Amino acid sequence: MSNRTLRIGTRASALALWQANWVKAELEQRYPDLAVTLTKIKTQGDKILDVPLAKVGGKGLFVKEIQEAMLRNEIDIAVHSMKDVPTVFPQGTGLRCITKREDPRDILVLPAGRRSLADLPQGGRIGTSSLRRKAQLLHLRPDLQMIDVRGNVETRIRKLIDDHLDAVVLAAAGMKRLGFAEQIGCYLEPDVCLPAIGQGALGLESRLDDDRTNELIDFFNHTETACAVIGERAVLATLEGGCQVPIAAFGTVNQGQLTLTALVADVEGKTLLKRSTLVPTDQAHAAGVALAKELLAEGAAAILNEVYGCRTFPEAEH
Repeated sequence: MSNRTLRIGTRASALALWQANWVKAELEQRYPDLAVTLTKIKTQGDKILDVPLAKVGGKGLFVKEIQEAMLRNEIDIAVHSMKDVPTVFPQGTGLRCITKREDPRDILVLPAGRRSLADLPQGGRIGTSSLRRKAQLLHLRPDLQMIDVRGNVETRIRKLIDDHLDAVVLAAAGMKRLGFAEQIGCYLEPDVCLPAIGQGALGLESRLDDDRTNELIDFFNHTETACAVIGERAVLATLEGGCQVPIAAFGTVNQGQLTLTALVADVEGKTLLKRSTLVPTDQAHAAGVALAKELLAEGAAAILNEVYGCRTFPEAEH
């Protein structure tokens, strides 16, 4: 990297470019003499659009090629949606900053005349490829039909009409960032549908030994969001989870205390385990680990072992 240039690696989707351009604009405002460029990188997740993520590997599909570009010194930082970021990084890179969170909730895009989940007809067709969303909605409404939809935000919104769906589930953050807020039919509060781990936050990845770049980007880190996401990701790491199993965790910080809730469900939503804890913010990681272990002991181990097809987690003794 030259003295006056910083190279950002990003996916080429509309949402990824919005996020990367936001980071670019913030850097340029803070450092007027810094030239910031974008490098668009196509990831495996961008190439496979006709298969649900749960069947093609899930976590890592949207970051691997970007991380490889960083290791080849082709880019200096990567801008990721935190919910796409695995808990293990390639040697030499790491998560440097977690930005202030946008609205973390899920939302429904609905046809005219419908205003809530309760308005959906019996046997309604719901568009989502997320096992997390499917399991939680089926737990509430076993009558619903879950229809796999992939693609960018605009494509999935369009499928409401094109595929004759009764609702499409999306993240509020993406809808708002791309200017589609007026198309939000209703919000799914966390007690209805617990968000994905890291949902709404961005992560900035960099090389661990790149002191100059790390110093430039440190101002992006938002302490409260970072605390919440650290706790959420500790749940994920302890459960060894990915997109193949319905796992969720969501943290909020208030007056130095972290409220952290975690969830594991089977793919049909018949069994859903949810637990919460309240801890000081400096115990975020430990709280996530403890919460995950509590879920494992209370039945999550059996769910995860069935999904993964092997005995990965010890069963609780009875």
